[in-house]
Amino acid sequence: MSDVVAPRELTPRRRWAALAVLSIAVLVLAIDNTVLYLAVPSLTADLSPTANEVLWIGDVYSLALAGLLVVMGSLADRVGRKRLLLVGAAAFGAASLFAALSTSPATLIAARLLLGVAGATLMPSTLSLIRTVFTDPAERARAIAAWAAAASGGAAVGPLVGGALLEHFSWGSVFLINVPIMVVLVVAGAWLLPESRDPAPGPFDLLSALLSMAAIVPVVWAVKHTVAAGVDVAGVAALAAGAGAGVLFVRRQRRLPVPLIDVSLFARPAFAGSVFAGFMAVFALIGTLFFFSQYLQLVRGFSPLQAGLGELPTTLSAIAVVAVVGRFSRRLGLGRAIAVSLALVTGGLVAVAVTEGLAGYVWLALALVPLGLGVGLAQTLTTDAVVSSVPPRKAGAASAISETALELGVAMGVAVLGSVVSLVYRAGLALPDGLDPAARAAVTDSLAAGTHALDPASPVLDGARAAFTTAMQTTSLIAAAVTLAAAVVAWRTIPATAGGDTGSGTGTGTGERAAADRTR
Repeated sequence: MSDVVAPRELTPRRRWAALAVLSIAVLVLAIDNTVLYLAVPSLTADLSPTANEVLWIGDVYSLALAGLLVVMGSLADRVGRKRLLLVGAAAFGAASLFAALSTSPATLIAARLLLGVAGATLMPSTLSLIRTVFTDPAERARAIAAWAAAASGGAAVGPLVGGALLEHFSWGSVFLINVPIMVVLVVAGAWLLPESRDPAPGPFDLLSALLSMAAIVPVVWAVKHTVAAGVDVAGVAALAAGAGAGVLFVRRQRRLPVPLIDVSLFARPAFAGSVFAGFMAVFALIGTLFFFSQYLQLVRGFSPLQAGLGELPTTLSAIAVVAVVGRFSRRLGLGRAIAVSLALVTGGLVAVAVTEGLAGYVWLALALVPLGLGVGLAQTLTTDAVVSSVPPRKAGAASAISETALELGVAMGVAVLGSVVSLVYRAGLALPDGLDPAARAAVTDSLAAGTHALDPASPVLDGARAAFTTAMQTTSLIAAAVTLAAAVVAWRTIPATAGGDTGSGTGTGTGERAAADRTR
């Protein structure tokens, strides 16, 4: 079976219209990653989840995505990327309706899990179709920049969308809005998108699929559990199980004639370094944004809509990447451009930590600009480098690697940095001895729960707000240290062009190899 509808058959207008459909898909997925954060105070009042349940509501979506992306990327290469995208969009709409109608924390967690499973069918297909449709390296770089802007911008615009909805509707509206969007995506995608698949995918290895999930999910859970509860037998056992499954997975991929993932790609500095850099950028952004909306509402007193608008500088700066990424990469070279992008993220996080303690909002808004710009640049450059390293017929598998790293960054950012916020917040609380036990339990559990349990003018609540601000500042500085280390690694390990390392560059030589691949 050959690729259906060769990319060269598409007119420029059709290509960019297809990109718009694919960008809508990734935009909705990115929004769904962060839109819920703004709704946490509202759903806390309605469903009364514990702090641990709030974390699970936040990260089970990304956990499912990360665990299934490799499998779904390989599946997309086999059954057709367009087909899997449309099926996934329909399933995502149905899961969104289920989430909107949830009546308990357990039900909402289950709905978020289903959303993650459905989302895993969408992510590899969007990026691999871009790789298939845009064969010209320069044009593809712009397309991936637009795709990355939708992803990073969606993560930032999520609170704005959520804020607008929560001003007038219940928390369930942040999920219900997905339903009509998915209907539009299915209809437009069926008309505009070309079908493509690997013409010789080989047999699907079920054991490899199971091992990939067994390697990812326990490790993410172990990190989340250890940060929240400390080192114990359960966390160590889960980490060991995940590491063991990972070793078995890699060994199996090296032996298979048609592996689920070509693990030899990770021996190439440009590929491995780009995957790592993309992971760290998203880790820092999502881990910081997870509690940022709560900080604006519960500490600064913003309304949901005001909180969403308060994060708008991140969105705008991420979108601005589309205009500068090409020139930025050409002047600095791939490795240095990625390193400078991560350095921008570091500077933004340090600025956020400083300005969170200031009274005015203006300085905080300015601090968000380098954060969004750096993440947008890093995500665009690393994604283009990864996807450009493989022929079009393997676009789904390569996209899955890139997306798995990004979604692992989301899951680990929420798990690690979100748990650090909770730990530092609780450590900073100074509660009076005479405080009502129910109120004490609520404030200790989370600031959101404490806000609903105490009078807004309570001195206890003032102290809790101060503790939460300190926790946010501490977490931002930890994320800054991590991204700075990643910037150093990128500077030292990623070459100026991917072409010198992988045989195809980010915008260098890819079109020639793609043409050669189509003649095989």
